[in-house]
Amino acid sequence: MNAPGPLGAFLQARRARLRPEDVGLRDLGPRRRVSGLRREEVAQLAGVSVSYYARLEQGQSRGASGEVLDAIARALLLDPHEREHLERLAGAARHVPRPRRPRPETLTDATRDLLRAVGGVPAMVLGRRTDVLAWNPLGHALLAGHLDFLDPDDPEDPVRRTNMSRMLFLDPHCRELYANWKRKARAVVGNLRVAVGRHPEDPLLAELIGELTLKSPEFAALWADHRVAPCDAASYELRHPVVGTVTVTQQTLSIARSPEQVLIVCTAPAGSPSERALALLGRASGSEPRARAEATHQ
Repeated sequence: MNAPGPLGAFLQARRARLRPEDVGLRDLGPRRRVSGLRREEVAQLAGVSVSYYARLEQGQSRGASGEVLDAIARALLLDPHEREHLERLAGAARHVPRPRRPRPETLTDATRDLLRAVGGVPAMVLGRRTDVLAWNPLGHALLAGHLDFLDPDDPEDPVRRTNMSRMLFLDPHCRELYANWKRKARAVVGNLRVAVGRHPEDPLLAELIGELTLKSPEFAALWADHRVAPCDAASYELRHPVVGTVTVTQQTLSIARSPEQVLIVCTAPAGSPSERALALLGRASGSEPRARAEATHQ
């Protein structure tokens, strides 16, 4: 039997999370053998044949129309992010490109200028696989001060750059940094799902997912849930080893000339204890010497 593939696995996971009463169907009570909806029930709600929906889940049908996808999305109560993800997976199923090793991601001069311009707040630039392409001194001190500041610019092996997803699940420093580590972990996995839907042919992204699945049981469990949600903005309490508790809002900003890269900035309310803690961190971490080192490196 064929493996369900990304599309089928996503449909199965979304079906399993719903109960009959969630979609207005009668529950058959204790005799029911599955916790979620049956395929037959999803097909009924979507107005398609059971055999067609079964083939879709099993990866045997690649031609679902937009109307059918809309009907299935309504049947499974998908939110807008999940609907978009469903459409991307269906599109990828129709066209199976040959995997190719992508070129290493690099920063444009304009992006480096942008990162330097926000030097007053912690910031970093992430690539499409959550590789750290660059960080400013304060961003490095807040989120990864135990690592070498120049790691993202290592010319010897750009593929092995610091990766924020890998750090979160495999680096004890990150686990201790986030007061609510599980909430941050769910957000990162949801964002990785979006990335996989957009770049199903990326072998380096697939390698990252495979590595995290093998090395982190927490990641494996979250990945199996098929949560889909971009990390746009969220507030987190950090327990920093130098300045203590800091609450920051991490915002993800798109970069116009590099659409596959994002700028992450961490802000705190004006005049708040967290803002004062960030200012203290800047002084304690020696940000000015590091900034000069960055300029020399460039």
